[in-house]
Amino acid sequence: MLALFLAIPVAAQDARALVAGAIDLTRGTTSYAEMSMQIHRPDWQRNSSLVAWTSGREDALIRFTAPAKDAGNATLKDDEKMWTFTPRLNRVIRLPYSLMAQSWAGSDFSYNDLSRTDTLLHDYTLSLLETRQDEDHIVYTIEAVPHDDAPVVWGREVLVLRDDYVLLSHTFHDQDDQPLKRLEAMEIGEKGGRIFATRMRMVKLDEQDHWTEVSYDEVQFDVELEEGLFTVYTLRSGAGG
Repeated sequence: MLALFLAIPVAAQDARALVAGAIDLTRGTTSYAEMSMQIHRPDWQRNSSLVAWTSGREDALIRFTAPAKDAGNATLKDDEKMWTFTPRLNRVIRLPYSLMAQSWAGSDFSYNDLSRTDTLLHDYTLSLLETRQDEDHIVYTIEAVPHDDAPVVWGREVLVLRDDYVLLSHTFHDQDDQPLKRLEAMEIGEKGGRIFATRMRMVKLDEQDHWTEVSYDEVQFDVELEEGLFTVYTLRSGAGG
């Protein structure tokens, strides 16, 4: 029988506990995932394959495996620092904060989106806006407002979560409170013994028919990872867990 990741009822009303649970649900203590990414535009689309390793809420290594022209391109997050590596140029770049809002790999995700992880827990005030029943689940709407000194670009964010920590949507508002993009759960299923959104779409709300989907093809949680995995050496060398 699958050991599914279960909600903790005592924490269900606490916005911070819900957000923390949503983060930990798709990362575990460690994780390894094989994923597909589709970037869609009105007149073209591009498909990619990638692998990713994570440790805790802070560290991640993502490496493209296809198509051939992108294979080996990688992004490393080590705590608050982020680097990229391009084999064609044999060059590692440490990303400054000024570039974090740029598109990651030409997608509708930004480098900020990749680096966020537990930013919501540290740099935002979280509050519960709404609670509703939806079939077998309680669904919570949570507002995240950044602290005055937080190094973030958004005016506020709104998350919709189930009581089992499954993220249903995450909407990003600018400083004028206009919603600019939204991450939406397209499929919810079981992978690696956990139930979560196995296919998610980031939609640009200010550009028609612009979106990027990421799907989990395979995922393993709480796996043993190679020592030194989340280092610039591993980023450049192409090694992995």
